[in-house]
Amino acid sequence: MRTKEHSNKKLGNVIIFCFLCVLTVVFLYPLFFILNNSFKGKFYISADPFSLPNAETFVGKTNYVNGLLKTGLFSAIGWSFFITIVSVVLIILFTSMTAYYITRVKSKYSSILYYMFTFSMIVPFQMVMFTMTSLADTFHLRTPWGMCILYLGFGAGLSVFMFSGFVKSIPLEIEEAAMIDGCNPLQTYFGAVFPILKPTAITVAILNAMWVWNDFLLPYLVIGILTDYKTIPVVVQMLVGSNGNKDMGALMAMLVLSIIPIVIFYLTCQKYIIEGMVAGAVKG
Repeated sequence: MRTKEHSNKKLGNVIIFCFLCVLTVVFLYPLFFILNNSFKGKFYISADPFSLPNAETFVGKTNYVNGLLKTGLFSAIGWSFFITIVSVVLIILFTSMTAYYITRVKSKYSSILYYMFTFSMIVPFQMVMFTMTSLADTFHLRTPWGMCILYLGFGAGLSVFMFSGFVKSIPLEIEEAAMIDGCNPLQTYFGAVFPILKPTAITVAILNAMWVWNDFLLPYLVIGILTDYKTIPVVVQMLVGSNGNKDMGALMAMLVLSIIPIVIFYLTCQKYIIEGMVAGAVKG
């Protein structure tokens, strides 16, 4: 009987392993597709996009050089790093403090505030983008710093929701001990509470960094293509001509360069995602 159960369990593990291998191939193939075509001539990409480069189709680093000359990608990388880093820092700092206040101060207003943040997660961006661009003009937010403020607003809903779930699991005795030692509310938060929020803070940072880094629509609407503050998705889109002409080789090469930093960041920090998700999944 035990032998049969062991065999069934082993078979189940093999099936799961095979299924996960198939999923791995499905998810990684688009990356391989882009990398493969970045070394092929632009005419050969359209004619035979799924073949490997050969002596006839291989162009070496030509696509990368052409893409850099046409787009000014290095400047865009700098602005993308600036906007992503500042936005993520602002989101972690302000949303964690907001979640702490909402969770610890039990009142009608804090409950309304929490549900407003939660509701903002289900509102499609397309419903507010025209109002948002009007406000960006009114308050002079068409700058990298203005973009960080806008990302703080759009990223607050999910971040407050995640931080609130984790704060509920923190014993009140820790804060009471800090207050007995003479700490004021800010000292209690930054000295006792915020260090405990590290797993969720890392998860929030990873999710928002990937979103801000890859976002196209918000920078395109707010900053546009006629300024010096263009981000990576915006300059990559510039390789698509107004009449639909595309330099597919340069486009593939720039996509490879644009995803390298965020892939490295994700692989470095991905172990914290599940830890932070589980830590924040606390029923209040």
